[in-house]
Amino acid sequence: MKLHGYFRSSAAYRVRIALNYKSIDYDPVVVHLVRGGGEHLQPEYRALNPTALVPTLEDGDLVLGQSVAILEYLEEKYPDPALLPTDTALRAHVRSLVQTIACDIHPLNNLRVLKYLVRELGASEEQKMAWYRHWIAVGLGSLESVLAASAHTGTFCVGNVPTLADVCLVPQIANARRFDCDLSAMPTLVRIDAECARLPAFQRAAPSAQPDFEP
Repeated sequence: MKLHGYFRSSAAYRVRIALNYKSIDYDPVVVHLVRGGGEHLQPEYRALNPTALVPTLEDGDLVLGQSVAILEYLEEKYPDPALLPTDTALRAHVRSLVQTIACDIHPLNNLRVLKYLVRELGASEEQKMAWYRHWIAVGLGSLESVLAASAHTGTFCVGNVPTLADVCLVPQIANARRFDCDLSAMPTLVRIDAECARLPAFQRAAPSAQPDFEP
């Protein structure tokens, strides 16, 4: 199994956590998103993944993009230890949290969006960061409200063992901290992130632990 990704990609970060949590051996393949104009835009990578996005998972003949689809694939193929609850309603709740992060928060602040703001729309660095912090505050703020009010929130997002919701939350919190976003109004998210940080699977997946890490 190969995982094509980049140490700063939060989408690749999600998949690394899941692979580690399930003790699945894989070979990391670095796709540098900045060097040479972006290796993900080169013909060689586009031939593998026409969307020119990371991550891409190769598992035998399977080539799969989109991190949430990869997470679901890993959950189905390697169900133990589980990252989805057995209860149908709780599984739906986890998937709702995942979608909030992967569909509502992450795309607005992805690298290609930030580049477009600067290069095509002429946004200043200050305006770009105001955009980033606004959508982080809106997105993570809504997630905080959901988790703070839910009876299903435990040590982690849903219950007392990690789920796909935690797998997606931790990289988004890391991004927020990298861009100095104010998380003071999100104590539930900060607490859950700290609990995840105690687990080796999350530690080994961190950007600073990757072979392509750059300060």
